[in-house]
Amino acid sequence: MWLKVIISILLVFALARPFVYDQIDHKEKKGRDLILAIDASGSMAQRGFDNQSPRQSKYETTISLSKEFTQNRLNDNMGVVIFGTFAYTASPLTYDLQALSYMLDMTNIGIAGESTAIGDAIIQSIKTLSYGTASQKAIILLTDGYHNAGASSPKQAVKKAKELGIKIYTIGIGKKSNYDQSLLETIAKETKAKSYSALSAKDLSNIYQSINKLEPSKIRGEKYLNQTLLIYYPLGLAILLLFGWVLSREV
Repeated sequence: MWLKVIISILLVFALARPFVYDQIDHKEKKGRDLILAIDASGSMAQRGFDNQSPRQSKYETTISLSKEFTQNRLNDNMGVVIFGTFAYTASPLTYDLQALSYMLDMTNIGIAGESTAIGDAIIQSIKTLSYGTASQKAIILLTDGYHNAGASSPKQAVKKAKELGIKIYTIGIGKKSNYDQSLLETIAKETKAKSYSALSAKDLSNIYQSINKLEPSKIRGEKYLNQTLLIYYPLGLAILLLFGWVLSREV
């Protein structure tokens, strides 16, 4: 039994990709802490938002365009909050845009419930931003519905964002009659940002291009130099122990 435990521990160490490094290069990056807060409620399943791919749901198109947007924000520390009946952080702030794209693909409609908790989405985004170090912080909130769930009201959430100097850019997805345009405009205005309406996928793409022109701020990043992976040591030892264990059982 103890041999099995040791082998398992060694494999876990190997999967963790341990490494050593000689130096840390401190690098000034221009950018900001930026959160995408995306509505994943049931109404986002509606199709026809993208004229080029009419069978795609509003959510699928939004995720696709959001991924394109993140790939252009090379100097930003970005994260993702998904919300419905409740809100959760799908990805913490990161410079790893590939990992961020992967996390967006892992989300789906209804994963956070069928309702729309706009207040909770903003509060969760603020919590996620609290781990960043940029002087400029922003939230891009995308929704196609009315606030009807959650523990926090949009008014409370906006007040908190204002206190912290966080801008909230709002994007209404689909027909204006289907979402609370007045609320989204108020949220953006109160936080000195801008509100947009995306009737189609083309509109959303243009909106992202507009937001992409946000002024950057300085963020300190870290890059490991002269990195040496140590994965081979625990992996090699685990293989040897496993081989010895198999031989002992055959004997």
